[in-house]
Amino acid sequence: MGKKRKAADKKPLAGVNNPEELALDYHSYYKGKIEIGLKVPIQSYDDFAIWYTPGVAKPSLEIKKRRARVFDYTNKGNFVVIVSDGTRVLGLGDVGAEAALPVMEGKAILFKYLGGVDAFPLCLATKDAEEIIKAVKWVAPTFGGVNLEDIESPKCYYILERLRKELSIPVWHDDQQGTALVILAGLINALKVVGKRLNKVAISLIGAGAANINVAKYLCIAGAKYENIVMVDSKGILNRDRIDVKGDRPKWEMCGKTNKESKSGGIKEAMRDTDVCIALSTPGPNIIRKEWVADMADDAIVFACANPVPEIWPEEVKEGGARIVATGRSDFENQTNNSLGFPAVFRGVLDVCATSITDEMCIEAANAIAKYAEERGISEGYIIPSMEEKEMYVREAVAVGRKAMEQGVAGRSISKDELEEEVRTKIYKKVKKFL
Repeated sequence: MGKKRKAADKKPLAGVNNPEELALDYHSYYKGKIEIGLKVPIQSYDDFAIWYTPGVAKPSLEIKKRRARVFDYTNKGNFVVIVSDGTRVLGLGDVGAEAALPVMEGKAILFKYLGGVDAFPLCLATKDAEEIIKAVKWVAPTFGGVNLEDIESPKCYYILERLRKELSIPVWHDDQQGTALVILAGLINALKVVGKRLNKVAISLIGAGAANINVAKYLCIAGAKYENIVMVDSKGILNRDRIDVKGDRPKWEMCGKTNKESKSGGIKEAMRDTDVCIALSTPGPNIIRKEWVADMADDAIVFACANPVPEIWPEEVKEGGARIVATGRSDFENQTNNSLGFPAVFRGVLDVCATSITDEMCIEAANAIAKYAEERGISEGYIIPSMEEKEMYVREAVAVGRKAMEQGVAGRSISKDELEEEVRTKIYKKVKKFL
């Protein structure tokens, strides 16, 4: 315990430049990152008569009469389950359920710290899609929302689609919807900085997994055109001749929708003459080369979002002539991190008891993020807010909640002012700090 205790006795994370060296010490010292806390006061053993037997029978019977009362008498309305099978974790790949648990605990921290949402990790000892669906449906009565996380493609599409249809609580897959809305938010502002329009730009998408498939979808909902998109996977550019991907329905659909010029080749050819490159592929560096950036259109925009190392280092992007570069890392400018999305989206849907998270709600979230940054003054080095800008989460959550009410998927209808007050109270609620 000596060495670990000594490291953990120092104030963690603040100003730390070597998190990987400290991670094992801190994780070992705290034995994980989350615990169960109490919301109610316990002043004596007599209080258990209210919170447990015999008093607890009263709310149980009320819920039996009307199931919706579960939101009044329990924490269901602020409780999200983070579900993973550990098959596609960060930049680590298929590490298994146990090895995924530290990541899911970290996700729970972000839910709580940034959105005031209580989240519980559920790492499953199965890779079978049907069993995952069954497990989530079994535990659904406990939770107000489901966050699918780090589940490999293409089964993640099927799991999301089934659960959205079969559950009456919001379900989303953060690697699809979360990634897409945050990148859309950043791109909205990046295009404003360089003076280009979404419906006119040519876009190269490097990587054709769940994240970029949904990026393409959200970009096009927001105004981009599929015909102006070129997508490339590990075997080359998607086009109508790529019959090898017919078994992957979402990818095969991209073969038909995108690439109006029927380009073939690899990343180099996909990027040539495009205004925007969004890479969500293999951790780098050297997946993308600066010479290929130089082949892009003038005032190019590059999102190199692989973790933990981007497909190309930002300085090389700038050397290649691009105006704006974004990554998923906090040590570079323009961090496009999913944490800008999911805590506020779930805050918004939970506070109006929404039954689903629609694409329109995600687009509204992206617009709220972009607008907040624009009001603060966007530039080449600031196209998207940082995680520290808490007011952005309030604005985003309110926008999502209002869209849910507008679309008729909210179980609760309240005024904008009431919603904003509730959201702000929960997001700004102090989280216990250690050391």
